Amino acid sequence: MGRIGRRGFVAGAALAAFGVTGSGTAEADSGTAGALSGTAGAVRKKPRAGGEFRGMWMATVFNVDWPSSPGLTPGRQRAELLAHLDMAVERRLNAVILQVRPSADALWPSPHEPWAECLTGVQGRDPGWDPLGTAVEEAHRRGLGLHAWFNPYRVANHTDLTRLTLTHPARRNPEWIVPYGGKLYYNPGLPEVRRFVQDAMLDAVRRYDIDAVHWDDYFYPYPVEGEVFDDDDAYARYGGDFTSRASWRRNNIDLLVSEMSARIKEVDSPPAFGISPFGIWRNAATDPAGSDTPQGLQSYDDLFADTRKWIREGWIDHVVPQLYWHIGFAEADYATLVPWWEAVVRNTGVRLYIGEALFKCGDPDQPAAWQDPDELSRHLTLAGRHPGVAGHCFFSATQVTADRIGAMAAVVADHYPTAVPPAR
Repeated sequence: MGRIGRRGFVAGAALAAFGVTGSGTAEADSGTAGALSGTAGAVRKKPRAGGEFRGMWMATVFNVDWPSSPGLTPGRQRAELLAHLDMAVERRLNAVILQVRPSADALWPSPHEPWAECLTGVQGRDPGWDPLGTAVEEAHRRGLGLHAWFNPYRVANHTDLTRLTLTHPARRNPEWIVPYGGKLYYNPGLPEVRRFVQDAMLDAVRRYDIDAVHWDDYFYPYPVEGEVFDDDDAYARYGGDFTSRASWRRNNIDLLVSEMSARIKEVDSPPAFGISPFGIWRNAATDPAGSDTPQGLQSYDDLFADTRKWIREGWIDHVVPQLYWHIGFAEADYATLVPWWEAVVRNTGVRLYIGEALFKCGDPDQPAAWQDPDELSRHLTLAGRHPGVAGHCFFSATQVTADRIGAMAAVVADHYPTAVPPAR
């Protein structure tokens, strides 16, 4: 998810609104792997776009949200997963965005990539159950949409290829890899890489009845001072038709998005396709079409992600900009960015959901605004004055449960008086 370091209701009633009568969170440590597996491919019509989106992200990288630690038994992992889903229902949310490909690995039995390290503590080790299949089945049983969150290019949160499992595609194709900022990335400038990462993600799309494919803000990596992303060879081979390396890099990401969009549409009963970019496309001082944000990082220039183009071209179905700043923040005012994004999606058919920084609420390292339990509720009130805003998504699941200062409870009390069906 985004660079987070950058600057009172009854569960039973909410569950009953979706026809769910039990929480399903009993500890199942003694259960067999077969009993814990999800059922892929259940027949269920996708909900049409419409209605309010109320989502939460559930991050698995570094075990941020789930599982709480690697190496838990399948029963404990499943119980924790169901507890998060039940909490989403209790908070009257209607969608969960589950990170299923955190670092070029998988939370399902993928033929392309190894099992994710966050499950067992050992990359490639079979966890004994199917987390994604279970998540889809159990989310749908509760009336929740399940969006599968993939990270296209991140390979590892270290730079040692030998730490990857022997069969990892990155070890088999070391020429695909660029070390940068203490991490390993697939090189977006290589056509074979672009095809491979699409194939890896599409396996889950074809196998499971997910409601949406979700990408976050990681395309080319965030800039690291004093370091260079070394794609010289790829640029020499493929960049000859471009006026600059920056325009070539943006085209590489445009191709990733447009090709994935087209390939998703080829799937029977295709899921929606949504992207959650960094909250600033460009600043007005750089580009008159940009937002009135004085000096924020620009995803167009720094991540080579032209989100505005993807919306205008109709390559995505919804956009979830991460507006992780408080109302009145001088460098990137929430009150400035909401109408800017609303104007971008106007008359495009692309739905706008706002990414909300629940994780900042009550964090003592954050400004005073985030110590006020009503700050987040004011966000929804402000956004509600803009008809183009079709919902919100909260980062992240652990904070939805912990709710340090009652900010999530205030949102529910003020804005979510009843449960609503999921919107795509």
